[in-house]
Amino acid sequence: MDADVIVVGAGLAGLVATAELVDAGKKVVLLDQEPEQSLGGQAFWSFGGLFLVDSPEQRRMGIRDSRELALQDWFGSAGFDRPEDEWPRRWAEAYVDFAAGEKRAWLRERGVRFFPVVGWAERGGYLADGHGNSVPRFHIVWGTGPALVDAFERRVREGVARGLVTLAFRHRVDELVTSDGAVTGVRGAVLADSNVERGTASSRDVAREFELSASAVVITSGGIGGNLDLVRKNWPSSLGTAPKAMLSGVPAHVDGRMLGITEDAGGAIINRDRMWHYTEGITNWNPVWANHGIRILPGPSSLWLDATGRRLPVPLFPGFDTLGTLRHIMSTGYEYTWFILTQKIIEKEFALSGSEQNPDLTGKSVKQVLKRALPGAPGPVEAFKRHGSDFVVADTIEELVDGMNAITDEPLLDRAEILKTVRARDREILNTFTKDLQVTAIRGARNYRGDKLIRVATPHRLLDPKAGPMIAVRLNLLTRKTLGGLHTDLDGRVLREDGTPLPGAYAAGEVSGFGGGGVHGYRSLEGTFLGGCIFSGRSAGRGVIADL
Repeated sequence: MDADVIVVGAGLAGLVATAELVDAGKKVVLLDQEPEQSLGGQAFWSFGGLFLVDSPEQRRMGIRDSRELALQDWFGSAGFDRPEDEWPRRWAEAYVDFAAGEKRAWLRERGVRFFPVVGWAERGGYLADGHGNSVPRFHIVWGTGPALVDAFERRVREGVARGLVTLAFRHRVDELVTSDGAVTGVRGAVLADSNVERGTASSRDVAREFELSASAVVITSGGIGGNLDLVRKNWPSSLGTAPKAMLSGVPAHVDGRMLGITEDAGGAIINRDRMWHYTEGITNWNPVWANHGIRILPGPSSLWLDATGRRLPVPLFPGFDTLGTLRHIMSTGYEYTWFILTQKIIEKEFALSGSEQNPDLTGKSVKQVLKRALPGAPGPVEAFKRHGSDFVVADTIEELVDGMNAITDEPLLDRAEILKTVRARDREILNTFTKDLQVTAIRGARNYRGDKLIRVATPHRLLDPKAGPMIAVRLNLLTRKTLGGLHTDLDGRVLREDGTPLPGAYAAGEVSGFGGGGVHGYRSLEGTFLGGCIFSGRSAGRGVIADL
């Protein structure tokens, strides 16, 4: 054998699994089709949000959380309703136990620290047992995605130094080798060397073929978000026809190849139609990869309109229900929507997803982070406002609507109707009580200290000239995460169609739906993707160790 274990995919899940194997003294070959500069995969580009339950950071912010409340939120969001959801349901319970138990301490042992203000993502807006986080749980890693990747890359590099790990970049797996019904290795192509920058598409020129054997193969190759054809093929029927236009929230190498390759070897895929795409995507004015989109992480105050100027229904407010909003947008006949807001709102409420869009947190600069509480929008946000093709800035609502119509294929917006909608909303701001549930939600959010401090603007009229200028943002659909995937048990063993393990095959991360073939069900609570890579990578690594 060439190694005890082959790990296919050097993203976060692959690094975590490899680190676990190294700790047990196993020899590992870690393969990836991309060059070394892309080590860490999508996690490197992430904002670094992690789902934790009843953490010291929450308690310091006055948040009362518990395992029971988190599990209620998870199941209310997941909506498990298929026979094949048995393993995903078990994974969900195990993951919430991890998030409410040793997760934080385990990460701290590896050098991971957290920003003290906990974010509140996916607020839901329904009943207590429905979708959404009842309390803030979005813990931002100090240093964002790169710091999280580094915590596990260091351990893998130590394994290289000890002679336990071989890093094999530009190795594309084309086939899982099987013998007597068991996976015993991989076969594929060594691609030509590439010095492209991280995230940029690399060549697929083949230099030579390769084949490696091992006692186990762990597949950690990611999802399908960079393969728009595959996204459309698996598009859920409940959302109607797949959109013609989508921005890509991940690099092109997130292509889903290993899903089909593992299926050909006997592994089962479940929940193909479950996926997590964002509705607040904006075109990156300074792209890293083709069709590069960035997600706005919005506070709750922007007025959300569909392409024709109609306000989105309750409770589809910014940051409340991603899937519900996507379903509604697809029913309108148009694939984009609008935020209308003010300079006062953008300064406090707009955050952009991605490590590169948050240089203060990524660079661990306390001085720069403190400036978030001061007047003025973060530099990257202002850069998008100045250069972004989806932004319109004006002093009056009439000029704003004219600018909005000017950047779309057809002028769908009526000045008088938009002004009527904005004025109706503004009248509800004059009292501390209101019938407008979005205004209620804004005031409720400010009851949380973290939101009042750095996340939610003081309620004000959109037409107040002191809060201006007025801003409109065209929002596009943005691909991101695959929620279904390879069916696995709690030890990461890939299961066959009959539910029995495929010997020698394990999976973790997005390729396994972050565990079980769909731990999130239909909806994510956010902060659960990086954490899902960590937990499933750890579980698969330990599962291999137990079986060898």
